[in-house]
Amino acid sequence: MLKQNKVYTPRKITVWRGIGYGIVDFVGGGSMTIIGAWMLFFYTSYCNLTAVQGASIIGAARVADAICSLLMGSLTDNFYKTKLGQRFGRRHFFLLIGSPLMLLYITLWIAGMNYWYYFATYMIFEVISSAMMIPYETLPNEMTDDYNQRTKLSSARMFISAGATFLATFIPGQLFAIMGQHSPIPFLVNGTLFAIIFAIGVYVCYSVTWEKPVTKEMRVELEKDSVNEGSLLKRFWGLLCDYGSTLKIKSFRKHLLIYLFSFTGKDTFNTVFAYFCIYCLGLSATVAANMLSLSLVGLLVTIVAGFGMVKFGPKFLYEVGYGLMLLMLVGYYLVFRLHVTNHVILILFFISLVYQIGRATLEFTPWNVFPFIPDLDEIVTKRRRAGVFAAVMSFTRKSTVAVATVAVGFILDSNGFAKNAATQSVQTQHAIAAILLFGTGGLILLALLEALTFKLNKQTHQIIIQETLRLRKGGSKKDVDPEVAKTVHELTGVPYDKVWPDD
Repeated sequence: MLKQNKVYTPRKITVWRGIGYGIVDFVGGGSMTIIGAWMLFFYTSYCNLTAVQGASIIGAARVADAICSLLMGSLTDNFYKTKLGQRFGRRHFFLLIGSPLMLLYITLWIAGMNYWYYFATYMIFEVISSAMMIPYETLPNEMTDDYNQRTKLSSARMFISAGATFLATFIPGQLFAIMGQHSPIPFLVNGTLFAIIFAIGVYVCYSVTWEKPVTKEMRVELEKDSVNEGSLLKRFWGLLCDYGSTLKIKSFRKHLLIYLFSFTGKDTFNTVFAYFCIYCLGLSATVAANMLSLSLVGLLVTIVAGFGMVKFGPKFLYEVGYGLMLLMLVGYYLVFRLHVTNHVILILFFISLVYQIGRATLEFTPWNVFPFIPDLDEIVTKRRRAGVFAAVMSFTRKSTVAVATVAVGFILDSNGFAKNAATQSVQTQHAIAAILLFGTGGLILLALLEALTFKLNKQTHQIIIQETLRLRKGGSKKDVDPEVAKTVHELTGVPYDKVWPDD
């Protein structure tokens, strides 16, 4: 009973508690950065796999991960019906079991195994991390309704993510320097170290956070979902309809496109950057890791962006972050095409530093916007479905990343990429550089164009919250202020007279 009370007992959201919440993003920020930067390289260099074989493993696992994300959204929202969910929390139960399972990350980095070993180990880890991250991403909605408090939590998470991204790129570089960059041992040591950090971090988060108990009113609305009725087939169809209904929220559609384009672009960069440095510029893996480790600047960017989120809103942050990234991608490409040799390391470090400022802003903003999206859904449907929205975000992104990863593998192989080779042909080098500029840059540009019309910010969100409270207390929709009705329509895409349906 004590554990149950702790899970449902709100506490003051301090900086330290925010860090305790955010530390789980060592898994999101750390593991995905390492995988994005080095997994395909590890497969093609130490596991005797072709680029297509390596990409197929990553792609297939991301598809399975995406499907798991869909299932987890509904599962965590409805887990309150089980004894385990009631005792440990419908969100927190998955953190509790996820903690020791994080140690499976070690198995990804054992060299010399066959294709099916790598397929199985990567698939299992992706599914486990997804099953844990979906409930985790709902916690800001569970812990507070306040914009500033949620921003504090999300900022703490992004601060930790920035630190994890730095360590995920800095530590491998140092291990390469100590143990040699032509050995798989640094990858195994790195994987073991991070697996331990992941396991400890997830348990800390489980211990210091809480969630809302499912009230009678929330239970009534959740029970209305078609996913809870009829045969298994009907429930599955109801689940798909429930996920599809999230796309009725206009701001979520825009948010989803911004998120997908930008994060897939970032992942494309991470996948190809080591190849770009080693094969296009003739640099070492240590130098590539050190340039990626300039992500350390993300710690400062996260603090500044937190203030910018409150004062200027997400649109401003998107414009700055994406603009810097696009300029620096052009810079990387020009260094390659112009065959720059004088002070090339210094030039590349400057480009990489500015790029990392933009990348940190890219990572910070969508996950600071996300906690406010379910509030838009609540005024439309009367339901709190943070798990469903988190699942849709994870499903769509992981699906697109799977496609992008496989596409990179096919482009490399179709342009003559030679596995285990010290150098690559000119054709292969140009293909790598083109992926960096046009693949990453094209996706970032699409995200920027969508972000220019994004209108959710602190002021408009507060209007939604206040109107929801008014309606919840029995206020009449006929008494709404015209400007409030206009804002609700602009953000949700639903005419005001259609929101907050009568029971």
